[in-house]
Amino acid sequence: MGKASRAKRERSRDKAGQRTAAGAARAAVRLRDQTQRCLAGNQWVQMMLASNTNNVITELHGVLLHSDLADVAERPDGLERDVAMSMTLGKQGYRPPWPESAGEAASWQVRQIGKLLRQAEVLVISPAAHAAVMAAAATLEPADVSTLDRDRDVLVRTGLLVLPEPVVVINRTGSLSDTRAFGWQFITQHQILPTAHCPLPTAQYPGVRVTTFMDRDGPVQPADWRLAVSQARASGSPLPPLVPDGEYGMRGDACLAEESTETLAGLSEQHRHLQRALTQASQWRAEPVPEMGEWGGGQVEDPYDDFVGRYMFAFWRLITQGVTAAGPSQAGTGARTLPGDESSLPRDPDVRVIRIAAPSPRPSDPAGETKRVYHHRWPVRMHKVRQWYPSRQEHRVIWRGPYIKGPAGAPLMVGEKAYLVDS
Repeated sequence: MGKASRAKRERSRDKAGQRTAAGAARAAVRLRDQTQRCLAGNQWVQMMLASNTNNVITELHGVLLHSDLADVAERPDGLERDVAMSMTLGKQGYRPPWPESAGEAASWQVRQIGKLLRQAEVLVISPAAHAAVMAAAATLEPADVSTLDRDRDVLVRTGLLVLPEPVVVINRTGSLSDTRAFGWQFITQHQILPTAHCPLPTAQYPGVRVTTFMDRDGPVQPADWRLAVSQARASGSPLPPLVPDGEYGMRGDACLAEESTETLAGLSEQHRHLQRALTQASQWRAEPVPEMGEWGGGQVEDPYDDFVGRYMFAFWRLITQGVTAAGPSQAGTGARTLPGDESSLPRDPDVRVIRIAAPSPRPSDPAGETKRVYHHRWPVRMHKVRQWYPSRQEHRVIWRGPYIKGPAGAPLMVGEKAYLVDS
């Protein structure tokens, strides 16, 4: 692990060398403030976002030109470009008419990210809770994310979640991103839905825009990245410690909540089919996966470009499982911690920590039953159940989990399990 990564880790630890909620919260608030200062007017960030946006729209446009969209009756000229814009910028909350250039779109994105950083609640997540979210995200299908009901599932309307360590993501082109934080905002999505009867109907949906932030000093340090960091610093516009990397639009009206398992599976396969076509279209910029050197963390392969949505969906579901308990009221910027952090609430003049804690255990078991005692904790994965609603006289599919089960303070067990059959 490099010096920068080691130093970053130390900032979230107290003098005894243990990670604490206070240390993590202070580090997260400091990262947010430093990023906000470096972001305003930063041409290097805008150029990076413009390049990413141009690549995504260009490749999607090329795929749509060879899709069934060309068979739409009475379609207007430029329909494929309009739909590509809708599927990217429209999902992010950009209201038509679409921008003339990727630079114009990137300028808008920078303004939205600046607004996010100014308004966001800061959240930190313990390593144990992060492990539970990662385990849950790995089990989700692409269509599952479209069961999101933002008004019910997202407790914090505008937030910035800072992870305990970067997640190294292998993108579809083989490049690596060390994601350190996720930010989100409530938006209205603007979509074009071409049909045979009406070429350009438009629709608006409630949604959530998610911004991913790379760790400027994280474990992924290829030569061209180090050069860009050096040049930006020399120009007087240093890159922020949290570098905006991508913008994603998630629909938030539970549009697929009532669909059958078979329908969800079919939609997930359609998503993968489109992403495979986009992977072929992006082969011109593909590169071999570089070696990580001394980095000891895990890597996440993301060939279908849906890890962000799956992680955020699982994360939002995790914090809805708990209850909120506030620490002593103090002045300063607020930060929130999540389940699995055993440290006490800090008394710090600069940070007020609000703990999102796991629900209290139920009262003692009924008489005559032996209470089971657990000596470890483990993440319970997300699962769907059919919940009966008497007021509606109908069943509705709802999610349960993820959450961490077991007594507080017990060691966390993460990984696959196997059963021993013995005689």
